[in-house]
Amino acid sequence: MKPKTRRRFLKQTAVATGLASLTPYFPWSQSAFANQSKNDRPVIGGIGLGGMGSGDCRGHAKFGDIVAVADVDENHAQRARNDERIGKGKADVVADYRRILDRDDIDVVSIATPDHWHVKIAIEALQAGKHVFCQKPLTLTLEENQLIRAACTKYADRVFMVGTQQRSERSKFLRAVNMVQKGLLGDIKHIKIGINGGSVGKHFTKSTPPANLDWDAWLGQAPKVAYIKERCHGTFRWWYEYSGGKFTDWGAHHVDIATWAIDQQGKGQGPVSIDGADAKHPVEFKDGYPTSDDTFNTAHDYNIVCKYANGIQMDIESRGDNGILFTGTKGRVFVNRSKIVGTPIEENWDKDSFDDSDLQRLFKGKVVEGHKGNFYRCIREGGLPVSDVFTHTQAMSVCHLAAIAARLGRKIKWDPKAETIVGDEVAAALIAREQRAGYEIPRVS
Repeated sequence: MKPKTRRRFLKQTAVATGLASLTPYFPWSQSAFANQSKNDRPVIGGIGLGGMGSGDCRGHAKFGDIVAVADVDENHAQRARNDERIGKGKADVVADYRRILDRDDIDVVSIATPDHWHVKIAIEALQAGKHVFCQKPLTLTLEENQLIRAACTKYADRVFMVGTQQRSERSKFLRAVNMVQKGLLGDIKHIKIGINGGSVGKHFTKSTPPANLDWDAWLGQAPKVAYIKERCHGTFRWWYEYSGGKFTDWGAHHVDIATWAIDQQGKGQGPVSIDGADAKHPVEFKDGYPTSDDTFNTAHDYNIVCKYANGIQMDIESRGDNGILFTGTKGRVFVNRSKIVGTPIEENWDKDSFDDSDLQRLFKGKVVEGHKGNFYRCIREGGLPVSDVFTHTQAMSVCHLAAIAARLGRKIKWDPKAETIVGDEVAAALIAREQRAGYEIPRVS
């Protein structure tokens, strides 16, 4: 089977089977992919090969063959190429990710760059005909939510999955979501989301970038600034220029689970007010922007209060335990990656309403399995993955609004149907950010 024929097969099977069919197009399993001949396995390119990117690619390699890796840090790319579970010493190495998108033989791209690069690369990958697996948080701004949704709507024959793996965790997170959605806790009145605080490092040294790193390309759409080691690998998340701190880091996981459980991830849904008055940053802010360029600037201590039109209050805080506490009129449940606790769990309130059919409903009609397994199943069978762009960006709206309210230190009002900040021009200006010339994100209509 020639590469273009294989790619046509991968895309046409997804289109032909429609959305979320309960009946597989043909028998499928991870081993089925693994045992296929080389010409029938998906061909994959990895973009961004730091710790998370390399980990993702090792997972992808169970389902297909990684033939190329791209990273603006040559050390990352070479390490991935020589990793026996990624490139196996054979993958092509490129600095410019567009060389991967140009290749007709590549079916799937895995994107695990810093956050501010996600949407640009993802849209260009969709335009190039690729299926996309992109790490969270998918977006940098509220505007980027709209841009990526528009692209995924236009290129609906491509499968796009976000790497929020908690959505595939059966015994804790899916159990909590099912319990809330089945009404076993009664009417949900309050949700407390613990995402921990950020780092507070200050006054870092500006220096020359290392020879292995293309610093200008790493900055991408963000403003051009002097190289600071702490702006880059490992700690980029503590700068609003490239991320949203813990609001988008852990918020992309826990806010996602919480808003999924209370059915607030549809079009036009979301909070109506977000209060950021109780938030502290390592540096002073003016009109939402830091007044120093050599210091971490994302919030490190906060309690953001989000209120919904249906009366639910959601607190996003740094001071409590990492996890999600759902409080309803009948009981409450706390869940995180290590445990799920509460009287409803101890007394097994969901013994008659947490079975394979319930899980299949949460998985949009597909069997429950690992995160990447669901991605490749959707490529073969069609349908939306368990972590799709449309619900993820609804959760990300809450995360970005929390960050904006914290940066301004006040309450803001949000119109979820119009997707606008109401009555606050300074806050509304933070919905989008200027993109540096040469690194603009494509607009898809």
